[in-house]
Amino acid sequence: MKTEKPLARRQFLKTLATGTAAAGAAMAAAPAVMAADAPTTGNSKTTGYRESEHVRRYYAAARGQ
Repeated sequence: MKTEKPLARRQFLKTLATGTAAAGAAMAAAPAVMAADAPTTGNSKTTGYRESEHVRRYYAAARGQ
């Protein structure tokens, strides 16, 4: 049976935990940075949901009509 150096294994696990924490912090900060960089235009007109004829036909078919 091969014995491992416990200090090397502990150092590896400590480095892994530190890297994971740093990655989590970076991911948490990313949406805030992205929102701040988003250009704002004065145009508030958006293309949202619109019920068109083909959507009405789909709904009717789904209801069994």
